[in-house]
Amino acid sequence: MHWYTGDPVYDSVLTAAFVFAAFVIIAGFFGQSSYGRFASPKLGFNLDPRFGWWLMEIPATVVFAIAYLSGPARYEPTSLVLAGIWVLHYANRGWFFPLAIRQMPGKRSTFNLSVVVMGMVVTAMHGYLNGALFSHDYLHRYDTGWLTDPRFVIGVVLYLCGFVLLVHSEAIVRHLRAKNDPGAAEYRIPYGGAFRFVTSPAYLGELIAWSGFAVLTWALPGVAILLITAGNLIPRALQTQRWYEQKFVDYPTDRKALIPFLL
Repeated sequence: MHWYTGDPVYDSVLTAAFVFAAFVIIAGFFGQSSYGRFASPKLGFNLDPRFGWWLMEIPATVVFAIAYLSGPARYEPTSLVLAGIWVLHYANRGWFFPLAIRQMPGKRSTFNLSVVVMGMVVTAMHGYLNGALFSHDYLHRYDTGWLTDPRFVIGVVLYLCGFVLLVHSEAIVRHLRAKNDPGAAEYRIPYGGAFRFVTSPAYLGELIAWSGFAVLTWALPGVAILLITAGNLIPRALQTQRWYEQKFVDYPTDRKALIPFLL
């Protein structure tokens, strides 16, 4: 298969990523991934959410590093900048976020093993596709001139806006639950920041960040991860909105699920 870069392995994995994206989008109409508030013991073995999140995200670090370090352009300035953006994202998502989760003492494990396995498939594909792309420059695009290209500049601005929104929103939710307080409520209504407008601002931040990533790389692997993310998070945001409205009678009626004033 030589349809995109001419490398048969790379192009085959990229094809698989788009097939998986289609699967995620279709599956989103039928149910939510079993973790967090939508966890179910009926689906089999569950893990502690901290360990589950870390395990699911670790291929994005390990596979990316292996793929990136195998490329001849790994020390080129643009490749290093792109890798730095990747490291920024997964230092948060793969390492800080899982370790910072505040689990209620005595609460059952809520991260289903099936979610971990599916997530590891995604993060492994994602890590390989971008690590190899950045350091092999299959598209002959990532010379130093790319760092001043309008697509890169606009993409970086979008990415950073999304990343800041994501991190800030997750911090608000995290601090709703006091550390080691067995009497604290498991779920409370978050306020402040972008929660003034939507129920799931962290999901919105994630979507904005990956949209920016797709623009700043101007390559199909970024489109694939954006589709996978959207297929997972948009239905989940809508379900989360319904969950809050049913659980809290005083839930703000003017909040949208995901996009301020629209959705």
